[in-house]
Amino acid sequence: MDTVAHGPGPDGRSDAADRWRPIEPGVLSLRRLLLACWLGPLTVAAVLLPTLLGAPLWALLAVPPLAGTCWGWWALGRNWRSWRYLERDDDLLIDRGVLWRQLTVVPYGRMQLVEVTSGPLERKFGLARLQLHTAAAATDATIPGLAPAEAERLRDRLTELGEARSAGL
Repeated sequence: MDTVAHGPGPDGRSDAADRWRPIEPGVLSLRRLLLACWLGPLTVAAVLLPTLLGAPLWALLAVPPLAGTCWGWWALGRNWRSWRYLERDDDLLIDRGVLWRQLTVVPYGRMQLVEVTSGPLERKFGLARLQLHTAAAATDATIPGLAPAEAERLRDRLTELGEARSAGL
């Protein structure tokens, strides 16, 4: 029985709304660090170079990268809040997106491979990424920003459910 299909309860909330899991806040920190590393030096250079060369009016060139940094800081936070996933009886739901919302449904019986990866920066922030591969190459799904223990638990559970549905894994 799918829990999402129940709809809202008497208090206006559904049981499924309580079971959606967000991704870790470390993803937001990592992405904001990368944003600061890319646009921070550009902003500083746009302020310092004109000032050092005696043309302070050209320091206004720092406004676009500074505005980009501020907008990116906000947009990354909004994007991070949009990511969540839900384990149901027969499938895994991945919901994300701000302007273009995307809900991915991965049936356990269609999974071919479940991978947990973690790059150097992700490991520094205590994060791992779960990637699901299905028979169709266009339907692969990824959940970034999981705690390593949660990623391993989810990998093991998805593998177990995939085997129980006697498909793929």
